[in-house]
Amino acid sequence: MREKLSAKPYSNLPLSLLFFPLPLLFLVLFLLYPLLTILWVSFAPQGRPDLSAVSTVLGDEYYRHVIWFTIWQAALSTVLTLALGLPGAYVFARYRFPAKSALRALSTVPFVLPTVVVAAAFRALLGPQGRVNHLLMLLFGLDQPPLDLRHTLVLILIAHVFYNYAVVLRLVGGFWANLNPRLEEAAAVLGAGRWEVFRHVTLPLLTPVIAAAALLVFIFCFTSFGVVLLLGGPGLATIEVEIYYQTTYFLNLPVAATLAVIQILFNTVLIWLYTRLQARTTVPLDLRPRTATQRRPRSRRARLLVAVNVGLIVMMLVTPLLALIERSLSTTAGYGLTYYHELGVNRRGSILFVPPVEAISNSVYFALLTVALALVLGTLAARLLTSADSARRAGKGVPALLDSIFMLPLSVSAVTLGFGYIIALDKPPLNLRTSPWLIPLAHTLVALPFVVRALLPAMRGMNPRWREVAATLGAPPWRVWLEIDLPIIGRAMLVGAAFAFTVSMGEFGATSLIARPEYPTMPVAIERFLSQPGPLNQGQALAMSTLLMLVCVVAFVAIERFRLGEVGEF
Repeated sequence: MREKLSAKPYSNLPLSLLFFPLPLLFLVLFLLYPLLTILWVSFAPQGRPDLSAVSTVLGDEYYRHVIWFTIWQAALSTVLTLALGLPGAYVFARYRFPAKSALRALSTVPFVLPTVVVAAAFRALLGPQGRVNHLLMLLFGLDQPPLDLRHTLVLILIAHVFYNYAVVLRLVGGFWANLNPRLEEAAAVLGAGRWEVFRHVTLPLLTPVIAAAALLVFIFCFTSFGVVLLLGGPGLATIEVEIYYQTTYFLNLPVAATLAVIQILFNTVLIWLYTRLQARTTVPLDLRPRTATQRRPRSRRARLLVAVNVGLIVMMLVTPLLALIERSLSTTAGYGLTYYHELGVNRRGSILFVPPVEAISNSVYFALLTVALALVLGTLAARLLTSADSARRAGKGVPALLDSIFMLPLSVSAVTLGFGYIIALDKPPLNLRTSPWLIPLAHTLVALPFVVRALLPAMRGMNPRWREVAATLGAPPWRVWLEIDLPIIGRAMLVGAAFAFTVSMGEFGATSLIARPEYPTMPVAIERFLSQPGPLNQGQALAMSTLLMLVCVVAFVAIERFRLGEVGEF
């Protein structure tokens, strides 16, 4: 009898062996293979070793300037983000004030917005016809816009700070909020001044998490594509943008491949440093719950500090989005929905081959496919990682590297990924270059780490004996999944689905390279409209950007609604 009962759980082994390797196979086919192809094209473009493309990139002053500009603009963006974000992190870490939770959530919304929406928002706010120029002209009686930030580094830096402010606020502020304030109080009692307390007590404790946040912001700015492409000019190209130019305009694949290799090497080193710094933030400390470390601002100085930072968040993060909405409704005849109605029309001379509204339907269709693929692969990957954890605890020698493998898509920029697809997926049996399926496959790869990290905490919290008992009682695998797994991880799956949907709707880097003219997505259509002159094109770009922003905000609200407390890593 015991043999009969114990044999039942192992009847699922062939099924597990069949499906669990699918996420790994997906990564091999759609991540590793394109990256290896990039290496091959870079170092052996004619099928034999040839370093001419490498010598061209490293020896040409223009490409050296692109590499150097990519590094120092990312460094400057990081410094500015830290300068504005650290005071906000302190305020959110140490004080309680009205609407704090709403402001914290609001500060994160820009981080999940597509880059094309951010670019459109800053054009609506700071462009020649933007609301800031309009206000300055009214105040000073000017005939011409006094502020022209088009194709300037200043506008790129402002957009990068807008994008990454939440990284510093969440990472540093979250860690700071749990530090025991009695350490600072003890130093003050011993005679240390305010600056000495910060320099000798607080700053050493915060250094690892500040460095980790700075490095993460640097990575995001280093691989910035949409912001630089749409807000910068020809002389402000980053490595990411130059890969796009060399691929789409000059068809110089060896040079593009060499630039992609340089970027991959940079990203690998940066992410390795980030993981090392992140590990240092997990050392044992005398941490306290936030309810014990936060207080109401009672002094005049504290109230002023809170007010200034709240005002900064509203001005810096909310104003561009409000300007985007307002400009999308503003026409030469007054306020109305004219630009939204124009999204259903394909007028003569449009560079789109389909009406703009079809770009919206394409994005929704690709996003739904991405959700389905990412949930299936992400669930299998999370289950595989959970099984690997159990095997390691049982001393079976399963390598811990498996967890890092599913984070690899985050280390590869979307433009590099799209370029890899162009040169790798053009021969049978993976001849997908002209297939519309290539877009949801690319989106799934970008979204997969987010889905896995959303599911993994819930999966790891499950007791594996529950499945074993259900299988012992005769439940088939589908019923075990339906009645044991799904009720426990259902909310985590909704969070993962919202992440996948948002990532797909806003993905621009890879899509800009692989999207067919007859299958444009919303970000691609927005970029096309923004690149064309005329108020109608600009208005349609603003209208579509507003719709895409609203979709992302709704998805973010869903993520916060279905998240189990602080469970999850994104």
